[in-house]
Amino acid sequence: MAEQLVLWGVGTPRTLRAHWALHELGLAYNMRPILPRSGETKTPEYTALNPRQKIPLLQDGAFVIGESAAIVAYLARKYSHADCKLVPDATEDQARWLEWCFFIATELDSTTLYVIRRHGTNLSHLYIDAPEVVAQAGEYFRAQLKHVEVALSDGRSYLMGDTFTTADILLTTCLTWALDYGVGICDNAVPYLDRVKSRAGYISGLAANLAKI
Repeated sequence: MAEQLVLWGVGTPRTLRAHWALHELGLAYNMRPILPRSGETKTPEYTALNPRQKIPLLQDGAFVIGESAAIVAYLARKYSHADCKLVPDATEDQARWLEWCFFIATELDSTTLYVIRRHGTNLSHLYIDAPEVVAQAGEYFRAQLKHVEVALSDGRSYLMGDTFTTADILLTTCLTWALDYGVGICDNAVPYLDRVKSRAGYISGLAANLAKI
């Protein structure tokens, strides 16, 4: 049952994705507002649930799943309803949705933005300060955004057309992350970002994600 949902983690773009999806779907859930790199992910209790010691983590009864893209996809597949789908129905549309999700999670998030985070001002004290690497990652991010620019050039509201999906959740967090890092985004993403961030699910999900911050 949805009332058994527990979400671990707050304070990051990736934890925001899970909070946002839960609020879009109108699901009640319990929060465990732990933070990254605070020691809270390394407790015996949490490590037993998630040996990778990362957030976010979702518990749905006895089922436990990590990785933000997987969490929002799981929630969409299990809890979508007539008023909020978050995932397409048709097979080809689902394939296109997956293509967007994989592209955003790999090419935009881990390959570029997280590289900037690790080697820029945020985590360079833990890894290494590498301004050239950061600059190259920013250039790569902007180059990859051409795919978003082209997709949105036909006036569609969301990546999948008129239907808001978890791909938009992933993209919005990456676009916001890029702006925070001074990387910049493509022209068509500006009104898109304003439109998506005006959604009630985003606003309430963001408030939940800021708990304890």
